[in-house]
Amino acid sequence: MSRLTHLDATGNAHMVDVSDKHVTSRSATARARVTMQPETLTLITTGTAKKGDVLATARIAGIMAAKRTHDLIPLCHPLMISKISVDFAIKDATRCIEVSAVVKVEGKTGVEMEALTACSVACLTIYDMCKAVDRAMTITDLRVTEKSGGKSGTFTVE
Repeated sequence: MSRLTHLDATGNAHMVDVSDKHVTSRSATARARVTMQPETLTLITTGTAKKGDVLATARIAGIMAAKRTHDLIPLCHPLMISKISVDFAIKDATRCIEVSAVVKVEGKTGVEMEALTACSVACLTIYDMCKAVDRAMTITDLRVTEKSGGKSGTFTVE
C-alpha cells in the first residue's frame, strides 16, 4: 500500500511538491444523489420552487465551488481549470436527482477534489433551495466515478 502523500516522514501535514511532475491532461467525474418527496421533485422540474430555478442555481454553485476548492480543502493546489460541467438527471421512479460534475485541467495534479466539491455544493444548493418544503431530503452516494491523466492513469467505477 502506498503511503499518504500529504504527510511527511515525521507525520506532519504538508502540501505535496508537484514541481517535478509533468503537465498532462487530467479529468475527473464525481456523482451524488439527492432524494426527496415526489412533490419536491415536481416543484424543481416544473420551475415553481419559491426560491427560483433550483437546477440553474445549483449548477452555478457547483461551478463556483470547483473553482474555490483550494480555499476549502486544506493542502489542495490552486488550479487553472479548463472545464467544469455540472449536470442533472431527474429520476422520477426513485424520487431523486442524480448530480454529476466533470472537471478538466492541463496541469501537474488531478482534479478529483474539484469534481467532488462541485458535486457536493450542487447537492447542498438543491437542499438549501428546497428545505422549506422538504427537510427530509437526503444527499447520498458521493463518489469519484472516473479519473484520467497523470502517473496513476485511468480509474473508472460505476
